[in-house]
Amino acid sequence: MKVKIIGAGLAGCEAAYQLAEKGFEVTLFEQKPVKRHPAFKTDQFAELICSNSLRSDRRENAVGLLKEECRELNSLIMKSADKHRLPAGSSLAVDREGFSEEITKTILEHPRITVVREEVTTIDLNEPTILCAGPLCEGALAEELRKLTGEDSLYFYDAVAPIVTRDSVDFSKAYYKSRYDEGDGDYINCPMNRDEFFDFYQALMHAEKTKVRDMDKEIYFEGCMPVEAMAERGIKTLLYGPLKPVGLEKDGRRPYAVVQLRKDNAIDTLYNLVGFQTHLTYKSQKEVFSMIPGLEHAEFVRYGVMHRNSYINSPKHLNAHYQFKNYPNLFIAGQISGVEGYVESMASGLYAALSMTQYLEKGTVKELGRDTVIGSMAIYVSNPTISKLVPMNANFGIMETGDLFKKDKSAFADADLQKVREYRDSL
Repeated sequence: MKVKIIGAGLAGCEAAYQLAEKGFEVTLFEQKPVKRHPAFKTDQFAELICSNSLRSDRRENAVGLLKEECRELNSLIMKSADKHRLPAGSSLAVDREGFSEEITKTILEHPRITVVREEVTTIDLNEPTILCAGPLCEGALAEELRKLTGEDSLYFYDAVAPIVTRDSVDFSKAYYKSRYDEGDGDYINCPMNRDEFFDFYQALMHAEKTKVRDMDKEIYFEGCMPVEAMAERGIKTLLYGPLKPVGLEKDGRRPYAVVQLRKDNAIDTLYNLVGFQTHLTYKSQKEVFSMIPGLEHAEFVRYGVMHRNSYINSPKHLNAHYQFKNYPNLFIAGQISGVEGYVESMASGLYAALSMTQYLEKGTVKELGRDTVIGSMAIYVSNPTISKLVPMNANFGIMETGDLFKKDKSAFADADLQKVREYRDSL
């Protein structure tokens, strides 16, 4: 049996791998390098265009538990992430190039996956398909999706943080340390005193922004807000957000504010500015971010950029396993389905693929419930009582946690993973 996957991002690669491992013949369509959105920098699959962090790896955190669920379900993305992880305290950060190259190689060499590098402009509703076109979906395919949903896509603007070279950081001012000494001091910290912070804040507030299409309708995702937009909410937003100094004391003294840099590659030459996603002009980024102590002479190998992320009004169109209600051969996964985040996108692709497997083989689909992270995400984005979907990361607030969660989070995680194993073994 044949299945078509559109898009070789995190969701698409995971979906293709899962279906191929179940014995399906998969055709994976990817438009790079024939056509490439400016946000992408390579022709590799599963390219991480924003942060290189997959966030917390702790089971007591919803996204950490989600990663454990995906490991139990034989996730390709998690295998590559674990293989190419970088020191980052309790977070799972990856060497973005090694991570994507590993996934690309696995997909290209899989005997049941055929990769077609061309732009897809139409959707055949008679052919089993998982649409993983990504939040940057545009052009003819976006218009096709609008026709199917009968409305314009919703959207929000997402932003990318700059990357600098390690050798250009001034370590007479910067120092290595993980917050609260968790890990081995994996972050570079650039401390500010009060005057330095206020000068930086004023410069940030008056810096020139790039002009983004439809700026009069600008909508941000709260979990990835441009640093200048946070600054506009008030000076304390930065001090309690990306510049929070708590747990980053040096020689027993706490700075007034701290900018953190996280390792971006395995050879330890590149670092990204944590929480500094932005849509300032390149000139303004150089001027303002060079005011950060330790970055006065920083070499920027990538400046921050901003792009529009699109997603459908999924509660109106999807059921609780990412299948279109009116078009049963069509599934959708990734951020375009209404989930938010790298791990969430990958998990939606995994779950959509396993759901399609059951649909094609049995005609019915066994669902994971709200007592698992994967299940709760799918139920959230398909909840018909939601009139206006707001994309959000995996969190315990959308789950049925019960008393066990309050009493013993470790035991709750064990119970969660046991439900996922039972689901896996029933397929």
